[in-house]
Amino acid sequence: MKPERAFIAERAIAQHDTALLRPGPDATELVPALARMSERLAKAVRGALSPLLGGAEPQINPAKPMKTDFDDFCSEIPRLAANSLMQIGSAPFMVSIEGESVLRLVDRAFGGPGDTPGSLPKEFPLSAELMIGRIEQLIATCLAVALGGSGGAIRAVRRDASLSQLQAMPGSTPVAALTLNVLEQGRMPWVVSVAFPMDTLAQMFAHGESKRPAKASRGPAKPTDAPFADLPIDLSAVLVDMKLPLATISALRVGQVLSVPIARNVPLRVGDKTYATGTIGALEDRVAIQINQLS
Repeated sequence: MKPERAFIAERAIAQHDTALLRPGPDATELVPALARMSERLAKAVRGALSPLLGGAEPQINPAKPMKTDFDDFCSEIPRLAANSLMQIGSAPFMVSIEGESVLRLVDRAFGGPGDTPGSLPKEFPLSAELMIGRIEQLIATCLAVALGGSGGAIRAVRRDASLSQLQAMPGSTPVAALTLNVLEQGRMPWVVSVAFPMDTLAQMFAHGESKRPAKASRGPAKPTDAPFADLPIDLSAVLVDMKLPLATISALRVGQVLSVPIARNVPLRVGDKTYATGTIGALEDRVAIQINQLS
């Protein structure tokens, strides 16, 4: 039977973006693709780490990724280490940093020289757990930038100093081990080690490699955004602002008592600008100020 008229499609034929249809690398190309991505990751980590290191950017040297299994990767991890199971999309990977390196970072964060204690604790103190959380967030953000936003959301799932308790993945899992060497002038080097299962790499590069990092959204910076959130600001509370005659000052002696009128509202200043006022009180064993007005 011959149709009397030609068939007409009900809707336009779908036109797919070629970027979505581009093939990802085959299994033999996954580790080389990770090596190329590691250069972009190192660049992102270098800038993101500087607020944790006093503002100076470290040198980040990525080692050539090596294909191994998870048991072999874990054999190099010391007893005390920050082991974080993370996910990109639904695919797992693990980040590990030696415990001594974490404790040195904590010591520096509290104004110390970056020393480690004489004997390592059996588990991390709360201050170290907070530092590890910041590093997890940093790694997730930098990896997303290095991948150009492809592969899915990146997040930390759980962490544990004990690999047996963490149970990140079976020991026989084929992984690509990536090492980022962190070098700072005049300080001991330290290492960020990452184990990417081969299945995770296949998801990361499923649509091919990103040619450029994801662009950060433009807009006014907020004080809660990195790197400004960690910028140390000198805040002064002016308890006393008084004038004395030169004769009185020249006659000051040890043991002399001066009558000091403390203002009811104490100004809090950054430089010459007053940002708030408050009243003096006590909190536990410390002098405290309760804010009662913002300028």
